[in-house]
Amino acid sequence: MADDLCSFTKDVFITKAPKKSPLVLRMIVLVFAMVCGVYICSICVKQISTRSKAGFLNIPVIQKACPEPNIEPWEIPYVHHPKPKTYSRAECACNPVRYFAILSMQRSGSGWFETLLNNHTNVSSNGEIFSVKVRRSNISTIVETLDKIYNLDWLSSASKNECTAAVGLKWMLNQGLMQHHTEIVEYFNTRGVSIIFLFRRNLLRRMISVLANLYDRDAKLLNGTHKSHVHSPHETYLQNTSPQSMQHC
Repeated sequence: MADDLCSFTKDVFITKAPKKSPLVLRMIVLVFAMVCGVYICSICVKQISTRSKAGFLNIPVIQKACPEPNIEPWEIPYVHHPKPKTYSRAECACNPVRYFAILSMQRSGSGWFETLLNNHTNVSSNGEIFSVKVRRSNISTIVETLDKIYNLDWLSSASKNECTAAVGLKWMLNQGLMQHHTEIVEYFNTRGVSIIFLFRRNLLRRMISVLANLYDRDAKLLNGTHKSHVHSPHETYLQNTSPQSMQHC
């Protein structure tokens, strides 16, 4: 009887269902965690994309048109509203700007005249821009330089604030102007540039000034009296008290 009991218990232990492997359970838990993680990540990505789209909405900006200036009809082609690339005109964007060019010859008083213009707060005359040969080498470089000046992108000692009312330059006839006069006249007519012709009536005085300027250049005076420029009231008096024969030449 004892032997039968032993054999029965052995059979009972043998017929027990085997325990589940812990590796399988771990795999199930890992798969479930991965699914939950993917779901949570997808929700977060959707929320982030929604916020980024809301933050970068393209809102059109309506710029207010500048009011019509109170000028005569014939002046309209000579009034402009340039938009510089190097800075913003800000509240002066609607201030009209006029373009001009001083055409002259050396020793004709153009430097003195330009100094008077630049004494005004909102007038910029940028000097002899085309004295540099590279800028007048061909019509393309000339037009490119003029566009930069009249678009208020030319920076020089004469450049004023963003409320500039008139901008221009001084251009000598022997600085590429006569070589390309047809294209330059067409450019001036198209862009509405006002031309100021400045010539010295007394040609003899101009030639004397040219010779005096050559003397100053060769002598390189540092502390002497410059022959081609007037720097004191005494020199002005001497210049104005020349002989009558010189005045009528």
